[in-house]
Amino acid sequence: MPTSALRSVKIVVAGGFGVGKTTFVRSTSEIRPLSTEAPMTTLSAATDDTSHTGSKTTTTVALDFGRRTIDDDVVLYLFGTPGQKRFGFMWDNLARGAIGAIVLADTRRLRDCFPSLDFFEERGIPFVLAVNRFDDAPEYSSGDMRDALGLRPEIPLIRLDARDEQSSTAALIELIEYRLRRQPTPA
Repeated sequence: MPTSALRSVKIVVAGGFGVGKTTFVRSTSEIRPLSTEAPMTTLSAATDDTSHTGSKTTTTVALDFGRRTIDDDVVLYLFGTPGQKRFGFMWDNLARGAIGAIVLADTRRLRDCFPSLDFFEERGIPFVLAVNRFDDAPEYSSGDMRDALGLRPEIPLIRLDARDEQSSTAALIELIEYRLRRQPTPA
C-alpha cells in the first residue's frame, strides 16, 4: 500500500491529568502548537490530584494541536486531549477521524490511564501505551504493567520522555507502524 494514502493523519494524544500530553505535543510539533492551557484555580483543587505534578500551575481545558511531517508522504496532525474527567465530553470529537492514539501513562498513577485505554478500546481505535519518564517514578517491567492494566499482548508498550523530541517522535512512528500492521492486506 502506498503511503500517499496517509498524507494527512490525525493522531490523538491522551492520558490522565499531568501525564505529559501538552509536553509531548510541544516536543514533537514542527509548528508553534496551539495550546489551551489555563491557570489552575482553587476550584479544581478538590478535583485534580497535583501530588505528583510538581509545580504544575496550568491545565489543558480544550485541546493541544500540533503538526509533524514524518516524510514527503506523511503529515501528522496531533490533538492532545484534556486530562480531567470533567472535560471528557470533548474526547469523541477530538478522536473522530483519528487513525490511532498515544496513551501516556505515569507509573506513579497507572490507574489514571484506565479511562483512556477504555475509551480507545471501546471505539476500536488503535493505540500504543507510552510510559512517560518522571524522575521520582518507580520502574516496573513491561510484563508487570501489562498485567496491571490488562493490556493485550499485541498492543505496543513503549517508554519515552515526552520532553525529548526524538523519544516522542519514536512513539509516533511506533503508532503508525502498529496501525499499518493492523490494516488488512488488499486481495
